[in-house]
Amino acid sequence: MTKSIIFIFILIGAFALFIVNVKTLLSYLKLGKPENRSNNKWRRIKNVITIAFGQKKLLREPLAGIMHFLIFWGFVILLLAILETIGEGLYPAFNFSFLGFLYKPLAMLQDVMGLLVVISVAFALFRRYILRPKRLDVSGHAQFDATLILTIIVLIMLSMFGQSAAQISMSESQIYSGKFISAYIAGLFSNLTPDQQQFWYEMFWWMHILFVLGLMNYLPYSKHLHILSSIPNVYLAKLDNRANLKALNLADETATKFGASDVEDLTWKQLLDGYTCTECGRCTASCPANITGKPLSPKKIIVDIRHRLLEKAPVIVNRQSSIVDSALKSQIEQVNNKQLIDDYITEDELWSCTTCMACVQECPVQIEHIDSIIDLRRYLVLNESRFPKEMQVVFQNLERNFAPWAFSHSTRADWAEGLNVPLLASKEKVDVLFWVGCAGSYDERYKKVTKSFTKLMQMAGIEFAILGTEEKCNGDPARRAGNEYLAQTLINENIATLAKYKFNKIVTTCPHCFNTIKNEYPDFGGKYEVIHHTDFILNLINSGKLILSKEKIATITYHDSCYLGRYNNIYDAPRDVIAAVPGLKSVEMNRSGDKGFCCGAGGARMFMEETIGKRVNHERTEEALTINPNIIGTACPFCMTMMSDGVKDKEVADKVQVKDIAELVLEAIESKNEII
Repeated sequence: MTKSIIFIFILIGAFALFIVNVKTLLSYLKLGKPENRSNNKWRRIKNVITIAFGQKKLLREPLAGIMHFLIFWGFVILLLAILETIGEGLYPAFNFSFLGFLYKPLAMLQDVMGLLVVISVAFALFRRYILRPKRLDVSGHAQFDATLILTIIVLIMLSMFGQSAAQISMSESQIYSGKFISAYIAGLFSNLTPDQQQFWYEMFWWMHILFVLGLMNYLPYSKHLHILSSIPNVYLAKLDNRANLKALNLADETATKFGASDVEDLTWKQLLDGYTCTECGRCTASCPANITGKPLSPKKIIVDIRHRLLEKAPVIVNRQSSIVDSALKSQIEQVNNKQLIDDYITEDELWSCTTCMACVQECPVQIEHIDSIIDLRRYLVLNESRFPKEMQVVFQNLERNFAPWAFSHSTRADWAEGLNVPLLASKEKVDVLFWVGCAGSYDERYKKVTKSFTKLMQMAGIEFAILGTEEKCNGDPARRAGNEYLAQTLINENIATLAKYKFNKIVTTCPHCFNTIKNEYPDFGGKYEVIHHTDFILNLINSGKLILSKEKIATITYHDSCYLGRYNNIYDAPRDVIAAVPGLKSVEMNRSGDKGFCCGAGGARMFMEETIGKRVNHERTEEALTINPNIIGTACPFCMTMMSDGVKDKEVADKVQVKDIAELVLEAIESKNEII
């Protein structure tokens, strides 16, 4: 009876403390800006099942994924064992034997999972201390925190086995017979007196329950807070087009700043991302900027948001109190003299990002790193005019010439001279609007791709037209560089132009144009069917409108565009087109598909110099060259530029060609069918 009374007080106290801590953390999230993440509940539940419970993303790295899978599911299954322990504390004779025939297999499963958890934790400690993978933080507080959590987990498992073994040794009943591992351990207690067996049972029982309650109350102060927040974070993640940027309300006359300089400028979901980071480092391990020696670590960005929130939120809460003593005033002043930008996150970190979305793709708990990085860029650009010097010229060109380069806007359609390409203004309606894009209009190398795709459409009898000088930059470079005002100006002007004409679909060769017009223009009222030229060409081939008969004996490796692949899940179409070209042998790079490596040009990095570390395009080019290809295939103007520069820098341009999918298809068609 005494034990039960003591336990009730401990149990109530532990849960009360836990609830207070959780409520405090939730109150900090209220400092963030509002954001609606309540739509499409069934899809969100499906994500929880596949990503949180199915551990789908963790299993992308099989060894570590299986380890985490066993620890996670071990705890889920062993929750019943913990509930049984709590029941025994309230009523000593309590157990789940009332489940009947289900109890024995459940008990057996608990023993098996307990053992697997112990083995998995041992492997986790081995990795952390012996293998020491680069992506894990194996120093300082983070190392201590991880080790402490893993040690507590092992002690919970071992005390569970000890409790069960002592219980079996005291009981003549067969209800515990399913616990075959515990039964084996029970032999250690067989020669003890009943009082001694009871002593060991009580000791292990108290160890087990106190470690469980202790872990529960340590989590809110630990980097393992993700144990509590990961499932909600997965549920609340973006569903479609996860890299789409939210539009700023630039017409808000009450706004004192745009973008984010500190945690209160971020949304509550971005702050929840901070709570949820497991510090596993998968994001940083896949980040092309980090891999090539840049200061950016996506993990650090999110962890810095958490640290700053936990530093500033209590001060804001205290500041709102009517009682503020001199010591608290000093603390408030000290905290307010810092901000997230500069004191935690540097400009070099933010401008290193290529927005390739590898971090978002790899994160096992659906954190959205890019949203926070762009919001911080927006603050620097819109409020303080702090950005790389090269972007000043780009912004001016976009304002004056409606393209990132200093070409005259009047020459935007000069590439089409002699090709009999109609302007949309001369048509009442067309099936296809060919959105050429800035690179396709001005870049000498990529104009060849534009012409190749044009000829393919003409061969296939496609009714199409271009906007010519009415087309302007889609806004992506300005938007990813944080200049939301300039981006929205371009977006709204393009939408106004498109509203004047009738067409069924937009086709473009540029993944950046494709992504922005398809996924982000709808936020501004522009909803269109948008197709990338790789999908469009594949449909023409499959429908028999293009016949590929000319053999090309060569080895090709295809480089995935981030904005086509990870942004829009288009991986197969370019490869299927390559497979349709007679004679081409396709070989994949080690990092390909949704694990592909960025060319280094996204996030407006195309227009900035790389002055820190290794050039990203060199890293990617070197990887491609290890396969000894004759051709590096691309489906993006930025990728073509970066890979072409890489091939030239490596002095193999005479041996390795960089070609777009459209060029390969045109070369595979008999010359007599070509339109010159």
